[in-house]
Amino acid sequence: MSNKKIIFGVKPDRPDIDSWVETRAIEETKKVPEKMKRLTIDIPESLHKAVKSACALRGTKIADEVRDLLNDKYIKNEL
Repeated sequence: MSNKKIIFGVKPDRPDIDSWVETRAIEETKKVPEKMKRLTIDIPESLHKAVKSACALRGTKIADEVRDLLNDKYIKNEL
């Protein structure tokens, strides 16, 4: 039998729980992007031209403009 002596280190002190709660970093939950679905609609050519030219002047995309309008109409009004 070996005479090897095993030495354990000093048991660490228990941290102050209150200070941990006050100083801990809160991990923000990452929002998982919602799955997108395609929507195809038929509109008159004159309306398409008007929307396209307005978006070009503003530097936005038609899809973003339509998405915002649909959100305003159906999502934001539910709250």
